[in-house]
Amino acid sequence: MTNTLNTLLTKQANSSTQPWCAYVYDLPALAAHAQHMKRHLPRNCELYYAAKANPDIRLLETLAPHVDGFEAASAGELAHLSEQHFGKPLIFGGPGKTTDDLQQALRQQVACIHVESLTELKRLALLCAHTGQTQTIMLRMNITLEGIASSKLQMGGQATPFGLDPCDLGTALVLLRESAQLEFEGFHFHSMSHQLSVENHLKLITRYFEITRQWESQWHIRCKVINVGGGIGVNYQCVDEQFDWPEFCQGLDQLIRQHDMQTRQIRFECGRYVSAFCGYYVMEVIDLKQSHGQWFAIGKGGTHHFRTPAAQNHNHPVWVHRNGQAGVVRNSTVNIVGQLCTPKDRLHQQLPVQELALGDYLVFTLAGAYAWNISHQNFLMHAAPETIYLD
Repeated sequence: MTNTLNTLLTKQANSSTQPWCAYVYDLPALAAHAQHMKRHLPRNCELYYAAKANPDIRLLETLAPHVDGFEAASAGELAHLSEQHFGKPLIFGGPGKTTDDLQQALRQQVACIHVESLTELKRLALLCAHTGQTQTIMLRMNITLEGIASSKLQMGGQATPFGLDPCDLGTALVLLRESAQLEFEGFHFHSMSHQLSVENHLKLITRYFEITRQWESQWHIRCKVINVGGGIGVNYQCVDEQFDWPEFCQGLDQLIRQHDMQTRQIRFECGRYVSAFCGYYVMEVIDLKQSHGQWFAIGKGGTHHFRTPAAQNHNHPVWVHRNGQAGVVRNSTVNIVGQLCTPKDRLHQQLPVQELALGDYLVFTLAGAYAWNISHQNFLMHAAPETIYLD
C-alpha cells in the first residue's frame, strides 16, 4: 500500500456521501516497472506492450516512452492505438483476421502482421498484390513442446486455433516466395500464458531458438526477428513470490550467446506482467450478513466491474481499509461478493479479517490487467466504477 493510495482512501471516506467503488491506477509505479523491465533486457531485445491487457489511454500514454512499440490483437485495438499517435511501431496479431481487418492494417501501415493461417496469408497476399503495397509479416507457429512443463494456460504445443501447424510451413514459405509484396521477417511464438517459472520459461525460449535454427537450415531462410510473445504470469496467490524478471533476463542473455542469436532482434510482447501491478479495484462494504453460519460482505460493485477473480477462478488478493466504524465482523472469515444476482459473483471466499464494518473499503491489488476491460460491464446495468489516476 502506497502512502498516496492510503491518503486517497482516507480522503474519500471522509468526504463521500454515497457508496463508492473505483479503479485506481498508480502511473509512476507503472512507468518505473516498465523501465525496470527494459533495463534488464539484453541489448538485442525489444519490449512491446500487448494492449489487450489494459488499453486505458492514460496507461498507454505512461508506457509509450518506455516501450519499443504496441501489439494489437483486433482491428478495434489497432484503431484505438493509432488514434493516440504515440509514434511507436504497431504490430497486429490474433486469429481470424478478416479481409477488412487486414485492409485496415495496411492503411494504418503497421510495422508487422502476425499471420496465423494459410487462409490469412492468402488473403493478405491478394490484398497486397491488388494495392501494390509491401507488408512485413511474421509466421506464428504452434510447435510441439516435449519436455517443457505446461503453464495454467497453453496457447500452443497442442491443438489450438492459434498459429500454423509446422506441417504447413513449407506451403506458407512457397506462398511467400510467390508474393513480391510480402516480406518475411521471422517467426512468432506464443505458446504459454501465466508463466511463473523462470526455469520453465527459459526452456521455452530455448525451444524457440532451436526450432528457428532448424527451420532456417531446412528451408534456407533467415529470421531477422524472433517474436517470443509474452506469457509472463502474475502470482495472484502468493503475491510476494513473483516471476523474477532480472534472473530471467540473465538467463536469456546466456541463451542468446549460446545459440548465436546476437544479430537477431528478440521481441517480447508482454501485457499482464507489465500493467497488473499498477492497478487497484476498490469496493465499499454496503452490507454485512450471515447465511448458514458464514459471513458475507456485499461490496459496491462486483465481477461485472472486476472479472479477474471469476476468470481465473481464484481468491483475489485483497486488504481492508478501515474507515472508523465499529467492527461488525471480528476475528472471523468473510466471503466477499458483489451486487449481481448470481452466486458466481464472488471475489474472495473465506477471507480472514480482524474487523470489518459497513463503509470499510475492500482494496483488491494486482488489478491493472485483464480486469475492467474483460468484465461483463452491462450485466444488470449497474453504474461503472470511477477511475482515478495517481500521478
